[in-house]
Amino acid sequence: MANEAKPCPCDIGDTIEYGGLGEEVQIEHIKAYVVKPQASEKAIIVIQDIYGWQLPNTRYMADMLSANGYTAICPDFFVGKEAWSPSHDWSTFQQWLEDKKPTDIKKEVDVVLRYLKEQCGAKHIGVVGFCWGGVATHYIALQYQEIKAGVSVYGIVREREDRFDLKSPTLFIFAENDAVIPLDQVTTLETRLKEKSTADFQVKIFPNQTHGFVHRKREDVNPDDKPYIEEARKDMINWLKKYM
Repeated sequence: MANEAKPCPCDIGDTIEYGGLGEEVQIEHIKAYVVKPQASEKAIIVIQDIYGWQLPNTRYMADMLSANGYTAICPDFFVGKEAWSPSHDWSTFQQWLEDKKPTDIKKEVDVVLRYLKEQCGAKHIGVVGFCWGGVATHYIALQYQEIKAGVSVYGIVREREDRFDLKSPTLFIFAENDAVIPLDQVTTLETRLKEKSTADFQVKIFPNQTHGFVHRKREDVNPDDKPYIEEARKDMINWLKKYM
């Protein structure tokens, strides 16, 4: 689609120094950031945006999910390949994306699921993804019956017939003023899901927000946005609790 090459303005700003509360581990062929509560049979796979698994904002979300009682794991779904950088030339974005398709992750998902079950004792597993990871979350919700719940946060909508028969209950969060995802795509998504999906779903658009608003680490940068950020995060937690 023509809009795929537009910038993905996830707000990384001055959050780079954030260290995280978990640890990095090696799981078969991929690295991952893992943060665990004291004891939990519930786990969430947190899927990165284009800026990669080490982005502090995404690890912050993993820490937040762990604080709510979930083992949270943020794997490197790029498998060692270079993440996108704000300094890169956007005209090369499609070339960069060629070997990092968010729908080409089954091998890594299977490895992570096996780790969560065998090493972390997880019996109920969900998925949360942002931007690139939002698309990946949508894909996983179509493929994996065992995933109890998904939250796709501003994932670019692809219009294909096989994109709408969800196997897992999925919450879709979008921003009203998203330069990457036009609202007519969101409307099409909701219409097609109503026609095709046998699993529960919800599509929610947050007014006056832009791409990347949910996983900004320092939400008080813009006080006007703070209530929407907090509401979206609460919606995410409540959706996971409902189905897990």
